[in-house]
Amino acid sequence: MIAACARPAWAVATFDEVKRDYRPSDTLVLDRSGEVIQRLRTDSAVRRGQWVALPDVSPALRTALVLSEDKRFYEHSGVDWRAVSAAAWGNLWNTKTRGASTLSMQLAGLLDEDWRAGAGGRSIVQKVGQTVSAQVLEARWRKDQILEAYLNLVPFRGEMVGIDALSRTLFGKAAHGLDEREAAIAAALVRAPNAKAAQVSQRACGVLKTMQAPAKADCEGLDLYAAAALQRRAFDASEGVAPHLARRLVAAQTAQTAGTKGGPNAPRTLTSTARAPLQRFAVQTLQQQLRELRGRHVEDGAVVVLDNATGEVLAWVGSSGELSGAAEVDGVMALRQPGSTLKPFLYAQAIAEKRITAASLLEDSSSQIQTAGGLYIPQNYDRQFKGLVSARTALGASLNVPAVRTLVMVSPDAFHRQLKAVGLPLKESGDYYGYSLALGSSEVSLLSLANAYRTLANGGRYSAPSLAKNPKPVFTPALDARAAFIATDIMADPMARARTFGTDSILATRFWTAVKTGTSKDMRDNWAMGFSQRYTVGVWVGNASGAPMWDVSGTSGAAPIWAAVMNYLHKTERSRAPAPPAGLVQSRTQFGNQGAQPLEAARSEWFLQGTEQTVFAINSGAETQGATLARGQKSSRKPAAEPDAPPRITAPASGTIIALDPDIPPKHQRVSFSAEGRGTRWLMDGKEFARGPQAQWMPWPGRHVVQLVDAGGKVADEIKLEVRGAGVREASVRGSGAAVR
Repeated sequence: MIAACARPAWAVATFDEVKRDYRPSDTLVLDRSGEVIQRLRTDSAVRRGQWVALPDVSPALRTALVLSEDKRFYEHSGVDWRAVSAAAWGNLWNTKTRGASTLSMQLAGLLDEDWRAGAGGRSIVQKVGQTVSAQVLEARWRKDQILEAYLNLVPFRGEMVGIDALSRTLFGKAAHGLDEREAAIAAALVRAPNAKAAQVSQRACGVLKTMQAPAKADCEGLDLYAAAALQRRAFDASEGVAPHLARRLVAAQTAQTAGTKGGPNAPRTLTSTARAPLQRFAVQTLQQQLRELRGRHVEDGAVVVLDNATGEVLAWVGSSGELSGAAEVDGVMALRQPGSTLKPFLYAQAIAEKRITAASLLEDSSSQIQTAGGLYIPQNYDRQFKGLVSARTALGASLNVPAVRTLVMVSPDAFHRQLKAVGLPLKESGDYYGYSLALGSSEVSLLSLANAYRTLANGGRYSAPSLAKNPKPVFTPALDARAAFIATDIMADPMARARTFGTDSILATRFWTAVKTGTSKDMRDNWAMGFSQRYTVGVWVGNASGAPMWDVSGTSGAAPIWAAVMNYLHKTERSRAPAPPAGLVQSRTQFGNQGAQPLEAARSEWFLQGTEQTVFAINSGAETQGATLARGQKSSRKPAAEPDAPPRITAPASGTIIALDPDIPPKHQRVSFSAEGRGTRWLMDGKEFARGPQAQWMPWPGRHVVQLVDAGGKVADEIKLEVRGAGVREASVRGSGAAVR
């Protein structure tokens, strides 16, 4: 029997093999320099911490364990024959004894399932095999190795295995910090892992008396302390500053190793491309900004930072953590409407196709575009029209109407293809989104949108973002390099955005950057996207639930976070403007007059070679109201009435559906009415609200009847319209994509 048991016992693994094969229930995610940024539980069946070296275990615990479990541990060679004799004599006379199992024998049982005790205890064969294995361990391992392995493999209580899991769960500290009282409780749990608190404290008191002189041992209050410790669950499933990045990395690694030997086991450590100091700063900055916005119904946000050259992710903040009611939702990957952040790609495409130049004049005025669903009437951020503006001003000031006019030239399908080329995987076709695609009606993730802006930073060349070190990314052309340069130059021009944001906005940095903000419909999403010479930073704020924010614009929501992160990145680094690619020319350009003043100040402008011109003006004989829109879209205004014709409403058309604008405060939102005839009065749902041929009305959700009353008090004309969107709340902002459909 001894010979039969000895053969498997001799197959004991080495200490290095046991340590190598140890799998904690957590994975440690490291930054690019090896600093831990997240601990993530990846095994729900058991609770194991990291392997703890013996010098990192408190001396009090080592002493308590040896005195409690194996007093002659440093004297015997695997089997304590004196203890065996005492146990045999006690069994003979039916006297209770401590038992003869040494730490080496217990470790042998932990290492080999064949020697583990069943429900009825160990059989004679198991006891013999365990004894032989213990002696083999002692012959091949050092004492410190045996004690270290035992401390890391022994089950303590419930799902907890190993001293790291025990100390962090019950005592909220690392194993090296356990004092004598905590060490005594830990040693007591080895013998009776699932005993009641009273039994654990009683045994822990005995361990304390063994460690100290019985007269000096202080067991007072030990029962309360033990009861409190056994109820703690301080060892959180995830801990650190990058939980969403960690989950992403672990999922990718698990999928990659699913078919390899050993199955899809999560690794003990994973190295990311993130920078720990930058990650911490981004988390703190996001939380600080959201605390300031708490009164405006904002609780969620996300930040991502990319290296322009490699595409490596340098920071990934998926949520605001404790400030969020949905902290598990990863805002970096969630699909949200990007608002005006798509406009740079639209203007770049139009410039590349030579439909416009950066100096081309676009009409920012009321426009009604026929669609299959009715009339689409875009509006601007401030509900005001600027008249004729250059494409540079239209993009820099984020004017909606010129963007829609530009999309009419390009076509939604062609723009859809361009967006997919820069890495935005839109679910639907261009025709599905229609002209609202110019204002960001599609859904994209923060990561894909930031990487699209990185494509602009790289002169129109696309490569995928990476969570692993990527020294040689594969680039593919996605956008004309010349057009990408011009769009970038506009986003970097503070004067181009001055008409909407002013010259001293938060978007202006002391070093070169190009940036664009955006707000989606119903003010549900707020974005700031931009890049410097080396970095691309993307920020989203809003609510994971999709609830609208109150009175939050691009410069008050996401932009302060973007600016803070950019300033942090460039504390010591410079950022220079990109060099113009071949095929561009810079020419002095002047603009025609609107009245006594020029439309815009003369400036030096960039052009694709062959498209440059020195003067941009509109023929003074043209009539704006009858002007032809791009691609044959005409103004919906009706021909002038004859002098004696009865009064009639000329705009808007009956059946118009109006959607409230997300970027405009309620008090600034207006619907314009026009009529022909003299002595007219306007009634809204039977109540007079204006007089004369022109009228302005603040829209209110619901169905409304608008009547035009002539000088005699008779109803001369009538239209019906519907206003959709959130209701107006005091000191709040509501609305959607600024459209009348």
